[in-house]
Amino acid sequence: MAGHGTDGHPHGADRLCEAGDRVYSRAVRRGRVPRRDAEPVPCLLELALLHPDPDDMDWLVPTSPQEVMTRLLRGMYDEVNASRRRVGAAVEAFERYAGLGTLPASPSAEGPAIRVLDGLARIQAAMDEATQACTREVLTVQPGGIRREAELSEGMHRATALRGRGVRMRDLYTHVARHGHGLLSYLELMGDAVEARTLDEVIERLILFDRTVAFIPANAERTMALELRHPALVEYLGTVFERLWRLAIPLTAPLPDTGIEGISHREQSIAALLAEGHQDAVIAERLGISVRTCRAHIARLSETLGAVSRTQLGVRIAQAGLDGSQGRPTPLTAADRGSPSVR
Repeated sequence: MAGHGTDGHPHGADRLCEAGDRVYSRAVRRGRVPRRDAEPVPCLLELALLHPDPDDMDWLVPTSPQEVMTRLLRGMYDEVNASRRRVGAAVEAFERYAGLGTLPASPSAEGPAIRVLDGLARIQAAMDEATQACTREVLTVQPGGIRREAELSEGMHRATALRGRGVRMRDLYTHVARHGHGLLSYLELMGDAVEARTLDEVIERLILFDRTVAFIPANAERTMALELRHPALVEYLGTVFERLWRLAIPLTAPLPDTGIEGISHREQSIAALLAEGHQDAVIAERLGISVRTCRAHIARLSETLGAVSRTQLGVRIAQAGLDGSQGRPTPLTAADRGSPSVR
């Protein structure tokens, strides 16, 4: 019977089944119930809510509700005490294991694969730590045009430490950075330790140490960063850098001529981005120049190509091959610039 009760009525005295509640309530009201009434609910006997009447074994009398409540409270109190003892034992065991010392770091698990660095102080600390561990190579991508003196000074202590250990450094900038005197002074100071190249536009900021740890911005304000140590991610970023590096022009080499008189290399880049449908602000951001400077170049483009509207400028850009669709730009003749068919 005990097994039957456990299988069919898996509850305690505080959670009686509906049938058990009816029979126990009847027993309390009447003082006893026939044994046959309790046969469908063996849980009442198992939980000692009913017990045989010593004067007549065919009847069952109820245990008083007060006694049942006392028993329940005592059980709950014992359970709470047992839980406290288990918690205490777990804490003691943890403290004992912790006192044995820390596990040695695995060579392949120097830290989490991706770590969020919130705040400039944490970013600088992580960068300093990576600099100290670096022994071979640092790759950086620096967007944003001309580098401010403050930006260059901020990382000077790291660059100097790396140069002192013979670490090779390669930096990618936009072409606009060529006009910054601070960058030229920085490269002259670093000597052969740093090699720099430039592109029309580059990806967002990236700093990669020894192909093992990379740092990239995590928000537009660059007050948060991601520290990446996942081998696949780091390898991917290294591949991206190498592709850009092969396309870039050494800082010591002049920019290629556009082949069109009166149009600079920067204006050629602006023309290509205009042909793609980008707005002035987007073009300025991608090339690392101000919107005002960008619009000044667009005005010179229009004047050189003989365009009097943005729509006509788009046509002239395509005719000259400045949209990149025809390979090397084709110079417009004076007749082309004045032809009514392209106005």
